[in-house]
Amino acid sequence: MRRLLPWIGLAAFVALFLWPHLAFAGSEAEEFKRDYESRGFLVSLLFSFGLGVAASLTPCVYPMIPIVVGVFGARDEAVTRRKAFTLATAYVFGMGVIYTALGVTFALLGKAGDQGQILAKPWVVIPIVLIYAALAASMFGAFELNLPPAMQARLAQVGGKGHGGAFGMGMVGGFTAAPCTGPFLAGMLGWVAMEGSVVRGSLMLFTFALGMGVLFWVIAATSVSLPKSGRWMEWVKSAGGIALIVVGIYFLRPVVPALAKLTSTSFLFVAICLALVVAGIALGAIHKSFHGPRSERLQKGLAVALTVIGAVGTMNWMLTPDRTLPWRHDEKAAFAEAQRDGKGVLIDFSATYCKPCGKLETDTFAADGVYEKILADYVPLKFDVSKGSDLDDERQEKYDAETLPAVILLDADGHELGRVREFVPADDFIELLDSAGAKRSGGKKTASNR
Repeated sequence: MRRLLPWIGLAAFVALFLWPHLAFAGSEAEEFKRDYESRGFLVSLLFSFGLGVAASLTPCVYPMIPIVVGVFGARDEAVTRRKAFTLATAYVFGMGVIYTALGVTFALLGKAGDQGQILAKPWVVIPIVLIYAALAASMFGAFELNLPPAMQARLAQVGGKGHGGAFGMGMVGGFTAAPCTGPFLAGMLGWVAMEGSVVRGSLMLFTFALGMGVLFWVIAATSVSLPKSGRWMEWVKSAGGIALIVVGIYFLRPVVPALAKLTSTSFLFVAICLALVVAGIALGAIHKSFHGPRSERLQKGLAVALTVIGAVGTMNWMLTPDRTLPWRHDEKAAFAEAQRDGKGVLIDFSATYCKPCGKLETDTFAADGVYEKILADYVPLKFDVSKGSDLDDERQEKYDAETLPAVILLDADGHELGRVREFVPADDFIELLDSAGAKRSGGKKTASNR
C-alpha cells in the first residue's frame, strides 16, 4: 500500500489541479486568461511562491528540513541524487495536494457567497481585518497557533522512508509547523476566499507549496548544508507580520475611503513612502524584538508603524491612476451634454471593492490614446454602486449591468454601441471605441439620408 500511496497522491493532485480548469471552463477560464495576459496572474503566483519560501525560513520549519529529509531517506548514502530528488518531489507534492485542496475549498466558499458587495460591508470587512491583525500579532510573537497536542502526536507518526513515506510526511508537514506557517497559510486562504476564484486559488496554494519545498529539494539533491539557524528566522516572521498588516489595510480601503485618498501620482510621494519603509526597517521593524526591554519594544513599534505607513502609501500610489477622467455623476445632465456636443456617453459601473474596475481606471482609461479618445467622443458618466442601494440596483437593472465591471458605450439617444464586462487592456479598448465610433457615424449617415 505504501508503494501505491505516491501514485494515489499524484492522481489526487492531478484531479485537484485540473478539476478547477475543467469545472470552470467558461467565464472563470476567460478571467484566468485575462489575468495571465495582464500579468496579474504571474504576480500573484510570484507572491505566493515568495510566501512559501518565507514560510520555509521560519523557526518552526527551517531547523527541521535536514531532519525531515533524513527521515524519508533522501540523505542515505545508498540513495542516488536522482532518487533523492524524486523523494523530495514526493514530499513537496504531498504538501501541494493538501494546500491545493484548501485553496479550492476556500475559493468555493468565497464563490458561494457574494464576495462583491459583501466586501463593502463594515460588519464583514472589520472582522477580516481583525483576523489579519491577530495573525500579524502571532508573527510578532504575541502567541502561537498550535494544533492540539493529540493531533500533533498523531500527525508526527505519519511518514517513513521511501516515496510513500515522503508523500505522507508532505501532506502533514505544513500543519505540524502551524505556529509559523499558520499565519502565512491563513492569510493566503483569507485572500483566496475574498477573491472567490477557484482556478486562481488552487494555483496560488500549490505555488505556495512549491515555495516551501525549495529548500527540501536543495538539501535532498545536493550535498550542501543549510546555514545555521538563528535570530534571522525571527526577522522573517516580522516581515510576514508587516505584510499581513498591509493586506489587512488593503481590505479596509472599501469601508474607509479616506485610506484610499492618502495618495498621489507624483514621484515625490512614492519616494517619501519608500523612504519611510527604508527608515522603518533601519530603525528595527525587522531585526528588533517585542520581547526586549521597553525601549526596544517602543522602537520596534515605531519602526513597524513607519514601515506599514510607507508600504500602504506605496500600495495606494500603485492603485492610483496617472490621470482621471472628468466623471459626471448626473445621468440626465450627462445625456443632455452629449446631445448638445454631438458626443456619446460612456457609462462606467464601478465599486470600491471591484479590483477589475480599479484596474480599468489605472491601466485602460488613463492610457495614452484611450484617455484622449474618450474625452473627444464621449461624456464620461460614472455610477458608483458600492453601497448597493435601491437606486444602484435600479440603474444596474436598467443597463443590464448586474455584474462588475461594466462599461457601456451609448449614443446621445441611449442606443448601445458596445460594452465590456471585464478588464480589457488599452489596445483592446481602443478597438471597441473605434467600432462604436463607426456605429455612431453609420447611424448619423442613415438619419441624414432619411
